[in-house]
Amino acid sequence: MIVGGREFKDYTYVMAIINLTPDSFYSGSRRTEDDVLFAVERAIKDGAAIIDLGAQSTRPGYIEVPAEEEIRRFEKPLRMIKERFDIPVSVDTYFATAARAALMLGADMINDVWGLAHDADMAKIVAEYDGAVCIMHNSKEQLQGEIFCPILNFLENALQKAIDAGIDKDKICIDGGIGFAKDVKQNHELLNGYEKLNKLGYPTLLGCSRKSMFGGRAEDRLQATLDATRSAVNKGVMFVRVHDVKENFETIKQAYESLKRV
Repeated sequence: MIVGGREFKDYTYVMAIINLTPDSFYSGSRRTEDDVLFAVERAIKDGAAIIDLGAQSTRPGYIEVPAEEEIRRFEKPLRMIKERFDIPVSVDTYFATAARAALMLGADMINDVWGLAHDADMAKIVAEYDGAVCIMHNSKEQLQGEIFCPILNFLENALQKAIDAGIDKDKICIDGGIGFAKDVKQNHELLNGYEKLNKLGYPTLLGCSRKSMFGGRAEDRLQATLDATRSAVNKGVMFVRVHDVKENFETIKQAYESLKRV
């Protein structure tokens, strides 16, 4: 996959979560204009390959803010990051107007938790700016029964929409959407069978860092997250979107070393 002119292949890379929201479920990920550059610098030193900026919380029970507020939150931080650091930046949004603003400011990728389905113009705008995109499965209603058929069907339709809009095939990855329209049992089923997404022929991204599926408090879910990252390596996942860069980066290295010894 190509993001920001960089080619990612044959490895599992860390995407660092940098939240510009006051209400993201894990307080350790929240940043402001005053400390965002420090957080990005640390993430890069710790092994991040991509920075993912979020200006809208999507935690359970979140209250949506409009695209204009998203733009207000990410405009200055995004500009500062692109001026200071040579690293691809993803912006997490499902609003086409926010995506356009982000891409104009230099963002390299749009991470859409609604898989191009929330805003009819999203795919067109990503293509217009020759951006990369992460297409995630989501649904207004919780999945019922067998989960992989609806997930794969949704992603397949979204991929076709992306290609029809002119998005480069080499700039697309997919995300099964752990924590979205799925209960705890379904989240674990998806995580355990994540390799099934590979049949669509696109790189995969796993986003389950410190999520409630692991139980307990968000502050106590690091080990479960690292176990999921280790599994992601074995399943051929290309990106893990995480809060704790250093720990996940080291886990990936150890997992690959173990594979070499087998």
